[in-house]
Amino acid sequence: MQRDRIIELVNEVFLEDFEMEPNQLVPEVHLFTELGLDSLDVVDLVVALQKKFDVSIRDDERIRDIRTLNDLYDFIETLGTEMDSE
Repeated sequence: MQRDRIIELVNEVFLEDFEMEPNQLVPEVHLFTELGLDSLDVVDLVVALQKKFDVSIRDDERIRDIRTLNDLYDFIETLGTEMDSE
């Protein structure tokens, strides 16, 4: 999947499920300190991303390293690359 499409779909999750404003969704924004996500929001985010991208990420330890929106884009892109190589 193209990175532009990943960005578009991830941003859709934030716009639809978390009622964020489009101007908040810049790659360097910190998910916790700037967007205000908490641990319950992260669970909801994982569920929404799994549905949006048809992947299983709940048990992936790399999810713990995500801090910014760009980290999230990179993670989804890596998942897609890994699925393509299987």
